[in-house]
Amino acid sequence: MTAGNDFDPAPREPELFSALLTPHRSLNRTGFILLMTFLSAISFVAGFAFWLMGAWPVFGFFGLDVLLIYWAFKINFRRARATEEISVTPSELRVRRVSHRGHVVEWVLNPVWVQLDQEIHAEFGIERLYLVSRGRRVSIANFLGPDEKASFAKALLAALQAAKRGPTYNPIT
Repeated sequence: MTAGNDFDPAPREPELFSALLTPHRSLNRTGFILLMTFLSAISFVAGFAFWLMGAWPVFGFFGLDVLLIYWAFKINFRRARATEEISVTPSELRVRRVSHRGHVVEWVLNPVWVQLDQEIHAEFGIERLYLVSRGRRVSIANFLGPDEKASFAKALLAALQAAKRGPTYNPIT
C-alpha cells in the first residue's frame, strides 16, 4: 500500500461560516485585581477607624462585604466560560453549546431546511434569533446585543443561502 492509497473516509467540506460566541465581560483579570485591592484597602481603613472608636464588630462586616463582592465576581467569571459555536458547511449546520459548567449540547441541522427566525422589538431591534428546521426551534446568539445580533444574522443568512445554492465547481483550481 502506498501513501496515495490511504483511506480518507470523508474529505473535509469547505466551511461557509464559523463563529465562536462568548459572553461579554467588561472587567478583565487585571481590572478585577485592581478593584478588589481598592475595595479591600478602603474597607480595611474604614473598618480600622471603627475599631479604634470601639465599634470592633463593624470591622468584620467590612471584611464580609469584600468577601461577598469577591464571591459575586468569581461566579460572574465562571459563567463567562460558556460558549456557543456555530458552523455552516454545504451539508450541515452545527450548533455546539457549552455551558459554564462544561455541559455540551449539540445540534446538527441540514442547512437546506433551516430558516432563521427573528424576534424584533420596535425600539431595541433584534431580541432573539432562532434556527427553525422541521419543527425544531433552537435559540442562538443569546450572548449578543441587538446590533451584534443583526450583523450576525446577516452573515449567517448569507452562509445559509450559499449552502442552499450548493457547492460550486471550479475546474481551474
